[in-house]
Amino acid sequence: MKQYVFTIILTAAITFALSWAVWRLSLRYKIYPGIRERDVHTTPTPRLGGVAIFLGIIAAVLTSQANPFFDIMWASPQRMWSVLAAALLIAIVGVLDDLWDLDWFIKLGVQFLAAGIITVGGGLQILSLPFGEMILVSSWVSIGITMLAIVVVMNAVNFIDGLDGLVAGVCLIANGVFFVYAYMLTRDSGASSYFNLATFLAAVLIGACIGFLPLNWSPAKLFMGDSGALVIGLLMATSAISLTGQMPSNAFDPEQFGRSQLLGAFIPILLPLVVVLLPLLDFGLAVFRRMRAGKSPFSPDRKHLHHRMLDLGHRDRDAVLIFYAWTAVISIAVLLMYIATREDWPGGYLDGVVFGVIGSAACLAVTLTPSRRAAARSRKSTPERS
Repeated sequence: MKQYVFTIILTAAITFALSWAVWRLSLRYKIYPGIRERDVHTTPTPRLGGVAIFLGIIAAVLTSQANPFFDIMWASPQRMWSVLAAALLIAIVGVLDDLWDLDWFIKLGVQFLAAGIITVGGGLQILSLPFGEMILVSSWVSIGITMLAIVVVMNAVNFIDGLDGLVAGVCLIANGVFFVYAYMLTRDSGASSYFNLATFLAAVLIGACIGFLPLNWSPAKLFMGDSGALVIGLLMATSAISLTGQMPSNAFDPEQFGRSQLLGAFIPILLPLVVVLLPLLDFGLAVFRRMRAGKSPFSPDRKHLHHRMLDLGHRDRDAVLIFYAWTAVISIAVLLMYIATREDWPGGYLDGVVFGVIGSAACLAVTLTPSRRAAARSRKSTPERS
């Protein structure tokens, strides 16, 4: 655990220093785009924070080469170099898009190319699907499913980037819960080392989000842009796929775990989806809404979940905190279910269910709190954005 804590602190420190440098350079040379119609912020703000996030992640990964604890990761470096190459490609295209707004078709093509680098070049694939039992899929189906999953998660994370601190905070919470889960899963599997790629990537992402958040908190001095959100989404998807790829073939066998522990066996699939539930929900609604209107699924609009929160009457900072609460409640509830099924808690996984239900009810009440008068005031004024 000490090695992971060191990785988090190192990544956070480097990312913070680079974020400050990017912010100062962007202001000095006026490297920031104008205000778009769908933006919530009213002052032109640098949007190259993703450069600092990417470089902070790269520095942490390269530093790990000198740490004996991470020797397993570098024993066969092809996988790690494939992940870094894909992240570099996404970061470059993200920066170009942040500066000049690339065509969505070009961005989507590059995203699939990056996913292919990880899937084919790095060998990270979803090899089986759970439907009562593990069902093996062919290599080409596996590649297609994995690439699609990576692209969907990348865009889902990018789609919620609309308020100060929203993506950085949501991903910090999500990766924090996923880190704890991945660490516990490795421990419970009886592995000789507590290291795995999923836990390492989660730790690096935690550090990157911590380091970037101070400059991105409302009122934000620096935005992460597509270069940051897409890289974070790429690595979150890679981390989840890396973890599920370690599951044994009998992981979903009721006789192996017993009926009461079967939920715990499904959590390696369930929890990675839950930690990005809000981004996935926003992404799905946006695609459905735009295609129903006869538009491109990637055409921008001002109807995302965070925009709707503002229309309800929430201030931008309050809306962000509510998103944090939803993310924490849902992901922690599923984590508690896993812990209960492994530690034989008296209440079993129902403790996690109760926590999730009560927490969700509280979040729903807070979400729907603003009055009509507050909503009217919100529409008259334009709050600051991320």
